[in-house]
Amino acid sequence: MRIPEEFLDLFHKKAFAHLATLMPDGSPQVTPVWIDYDGEYVLFNSTLGRQKDRNIRRDNRIAICIQDPDNPYRYLQIRGKVIQITESNADEHIDKLAQKYLGVDKFPNRRAGDARLIYKMKIEHIQNR
Repeated sequence: MRIPEEFLDLFHKKAFAHLATLMPDGSPQVTPVWIDYDGEYVLFNSTLGRQKDRNIRRDNRIAICIQDPDNPYRYLQIRGKVIQITESNADEHIDKLAQKYLGVDKFPNRRAGDARLIYKMKIEHIQNR
């Protein structure tokens, strides 16, 4: 399943996504994230050990909602599963996202010892408005 053509612009704008994961007790946990799309998979980046990382490793089912910053009534909701978590190129990926969202060449909030990760989401359901 692919993102509809008329919503691809959301991945080029500074549109924040809200990522929903499941806590151990089944309750939802929502976090704003920077978002990317490679033409097949939705990608986002985080740090090893964060709550969303722990939740995804336990239960890979997630939902993401991306709201158009130019029209808050236009959004894209995506449900699916994280099928891959990797450190490979994660530092370069967060720098790419920092260019998009902050207009800087390097992600400015790096902490010594943090392991960056890329999460790859397989799309199973799309709803748009």
